[in-house]
Amino acid sequence: MCMISIVVPCYNEQEAIPVYYEAVVPIMGQMKPVEFEIIFVDDGSSDASLPLMRKLASQDSRVQYLSFSKNFGKEAALYAGLEHAKGDYVAVMDVDLQDPVDLLPEMYRHIQSPDCDCVAAKRDDRKGEGKIRSFLSEHFYHVINRISQTEIVSGARDYRLMTRQMVDAVLEMKEYNRFSKGIFSWIGFRTEWIAYTNRKRSVGKTKWSLKNLLVYSLEGITGFTVLPLSLASIIGLLFCLLSACMICFIITRKLIFGDPVAGWTSLVCLIFLVSGVQLFCIGIIGEYLAKTYLESKRRPIYILRESSEVEHE
Repeated sequence: MCMISIVVPCYNEQEAIPVYYEAVVPIMGQMKPVEFEIIFVDDGSSDASLPLMRKLASQDSRVQYLSFSKNFGKEAALYAGLEHAKGDYVAVMDVDLQDPVDLLPEMYRHIQSPDCDCVAAKRDDRKGEGKIRSFLSEHFYHVINRISQTEIVSGARDYRLMTRQMVDAVLEMKEYNRFSKGIFSWIGFRTEWIAYTNRKRSVGKTKWSLKNLLVYSLEGITGFTVLPLSLASIIGLLFCLLSACMICFIITRKLIFGDPVAGWTSLVCLIFLVSGVQLFCIGIIGEYLAKTYLESKRRPIYILRESSEVEHE
């Protein structure tokens, strides 16, 4: 008999946790004789998420929970859940039910194939999502796939069911700055995709603001390609060539026409432009240097404050 572990990251999701639990229990009942464990990961919530997890764990032996000492972010919560999962297969799922729990039986059937290591879900549309948010998301996938050797499927979700072998491979990636969509793609393995229609949150509001998504996308780009560093070098080279051409033009103009160089306003604009490009390039280098600095500290990806495993001991 095999076991499926379901990892569910949560941050201030006191409204969504009971709704999610009520939705996933019937699905688990349909998939007998498969055994299950649900691992709720409390990412330093400030609401009643943790007490709800404790209550569910006391009522249902299949429910486990991990609680961080502070908010470490969803990526750390995913890693912690995968690290503590005991199942032969491990599913990653959002608690807000935007990841349809009713896809789990189909995912399990697909992963039984010897030619499949992972079954992942992707949205085939973005209905109900803001136009700006949708536009930026679509173009993010286009950009990162153009500049990175790691292909990320457009509309891909973290929602997936993985074999133990693939989970162990993900856990080998111990970097502090994490971008799971890129990691899932980078480690390889054979993945089958299931498309579904976009769904709204069951309750509550998303914790992912536009600013958070932009920061997260930057994490993905800097984590899986060094092209921006090359771009900074290319821009610098182009400006050097442009400067050389301008110098030649000014000297030639002076020798032929004898005109003095006029126009301090244009000169100031050029100085501001070049300075801006320099700062931009330094900023790109700074992003990579900052990540190197954080990785060199070897800080833990997360710190546990409490877990059901300790409680049961």
